[in-house]
Amino acid sequence: MSRPLVRGRVALVLTAALLAPLTACGGDGAGKAAGGATGSASAAPSVRLTVLAAASLTDVFETAGAAYEKSHPGTELAFSFAGSQELVAQVAQGSPADVLVTADTTSMDKVRPDTGTPTVIAKNRLVIATAEGNPHKIGGLKDLARPRLKVVLAAPEVPAGKYSEKILKAQGITVKPVSQEPNVRAVLSKVELGEADAGLVYRTDAAGAADKVDAVEIPDGQNAVAQYPAAALKDSPNGEAATAFVAWLASPAGQKILQEAGFQKP
Repeated sequence: MSRPLVRGRVALVLTAALLAPLTACGGDGAGKAAGGATGSASAAPSVRLTVLAAASLTDVFETAGAAYEKSHPGTELAFSFAGSQELVAQVAQGSPADVLVTADTTSMDKVRPDTGTPTVIAKNRLVIATAEGNPHKIGGLKDLARPRLKVVLAAPEVPAGKYSEKILKAQGITVKPVSQEPNVRAVLSKVELGEADAGLVYRTDAAGAADKVDAVEIPDGQNAVAQYPAAALKDSPNGEAATAFVAWLASPAGQKILQEAGFQKP
């Protein structure tokens, strides 16, 4: 009874041994399927970068991220957007991340011990966002002081709020906002939803919502220039890849995307 069992085992071993080279050589059938599975596995991202970015970069970074992943196979980008002050707090608390991009140099300076050397990748300016058609006929900053006008601003600790406070103070204009928001996108949203008559936002934010709001330009002499520094975080487990992404943002390829979105050259 034992001999047939032994022969069966020998036959199975020989069959497997004969099939193994055929599979390895990649026949027309199973070999191709195996090859496809291998190719799919090799295409899986080997590096996943977490990028903390200012809320005003939401739209453009989604476009930039797709372009970067396409030109850098094996790298996947995960973005977390918020007000710069929130991002800085996350870094200070040790939240895992690889790259930080803020909407002002002051915020970046607060975590300088935690970052590599920052690179300014873009600049921006403020505009007055109004409801579509500018029904209240707002022509400039001085109009924001009208008693019955509902104005919303970013909170003073937010870069957009600091810039707003700076330009209003320089012009001697007192504005009593109906609310102060945690980031500039929240300001824009209030105007879009009709919860405010006007708000100070970045030019790029208003441009991205041109079908919902109008933008009243502020003369350069009355405006402020927002700078966007980017830096790799020292605690990043993917330091080389993080540094490469920051460098790409400052490269012609990255700059083209930023400037097409309305950001100014650094």
